[in-house]
Amino acid sequence: MPKQPLQRRTFLRSTGVALGLPLLNIMPHTPTTHAAPPSPPTPKSKSDSPDIRRMLAINAPLGIHTPFLFPKTAGKNYETTPYLKPLQKLRHRFSVISGLQHPNVDGGHSAEQSFLTAAPHPGQPSFKNTISVDQFAAEQIGHNTRVASLSLSANYNGLSFTRSGVRIPPETRPSRLFAKLFLEGTEKQKQTQLRRIKDGQSIMDLVREQTKSVTKSVGREDHHTLNQYFSSVRDLEKRLAKAEHWAKLPKPKVDRKPPTDINDRANFTGRMQLMYDLIFLAIQTDSTRLITFAGAGGNEVVSLKGVDDGWHNLSHHGKSEEKIKKLAIIELEEFRLFAEFLRKLEDAREGQHTLLQQTAIIMGSNLGNASSHNNTNLPIIAAGGHFKHGSHLAHNPKKSPPLANLLLSHLQHLNLPTQKFASSTSTLTALKPT
Repeated sequence: MPKQPLQRRTFLRSTGVALGLPLLNIMPHTPTTHAAPPSPPTPKSKSDSPDIRRMLAINAPLGIHTPFLFPKTAGKNYETTPYLKPLQKLRHRFSVISGLQHPNVDGGHSAEQSFLTAAPHPGQPSFKNTISVDQFAAEQIGHNTRVASLSLSANYNGLSFTRSGVRIPPETRPSRLFAKLFLEGTEKQKQTQLRRIKDGQSIMDLVREQTKSVTKSVGREDHHTLNQYFSSVRDLEKRLAKAEHWAKLPKPKVDRKPPTDINDRANFTGRMQLMYDLIFLAIQTDSTRLITFAGAGGNEVVSLKGVDDGWHNLSHHGKSEEKIKKLAIIELEEFRLFAEFLRKLEDAREGQHTLLQQTAIIMGSNLGNASSHNNTNLPIIAAGGHFKHGSHLAHNPKKSPPLANLLLSHLQHLNLPTQKFASSTSTLTALKPT
């Protein structure tokens, strides 16, 4: 007697949860049904090794004027450019990289969506994003910390995207971020959180029970697919168990009062400093190991001496010397704040290393030339991590390596057994690991 087709909806109708089976041969095939991704390997826990690796990605949404950033010569003996001056005391801890881009990524400002995903053609109406590098890592190591990852923003948009290409809403308020990381909730709030976690665990139990009958009705190929699915379910169960563990532990104490949010967008310096301070605390307390930060940048006239025009308007300078001069005041402040943040990481030790050595950082933009909305020859600085720094790594823009090669290098810095990410062709060979 031939096997009757198994309906996914029928299978999970009684569970009341939005968790579907992968597509099996025994099911009617529809183009909108997707198999669950295989479960990633279980990483080592913090107790297994004192070598705690982290990753931070920062995007400047209105670009960076590259003539003031890129040195004219390559190698270790490059001349210091205006934007690199604030960083010179840490010259051995960063590399300035020119000539990178994401293949087939255009769309001007909208290419920001692809900065950490490398998904092609964000300028097209049919654009569908993919997973960002931080979330790719979070799937494998996120459960090792209280917070799997942080998506932060000083404007409105975030840089982090799920495996299905959905943007993760960024945290824009420092006060709320501080509370999430360091303030204990009420007993009622704690119990509510634990109940939600246990509800998730009970759903996993229900799924496991209901899948027992399915395994008796499928062929060899479907058994393999189901085994991958069960592996993903088991991985989710482990994450829920970790979440329950963290929910029962007190949050770390920090020597800082809860911050007051700065709503005045013209106070660019204050808003960026607040976020950098909290990013430092999140790293120092090992609250998370994966952070993305979309920096400030909009139509506002920032409160800096010599600036009397909107930031966005100045970024579209059309080679006007007067506009470029005012734009440089803002962007130099961006680099001063970034340098100040790096120095804090370098001055803080974690075992035999500094926090900067333990944290691989990308700072740059999806715009190579903001004035013309160009998305090639991107301004990129790689700092920290276990890499040999101190050089201008100059690539031929006409033979541009994918920016995803650098993202892959940073994934491997996290000790992830990953050989491919998005459009990468290899790691960034010019950036040597130590």
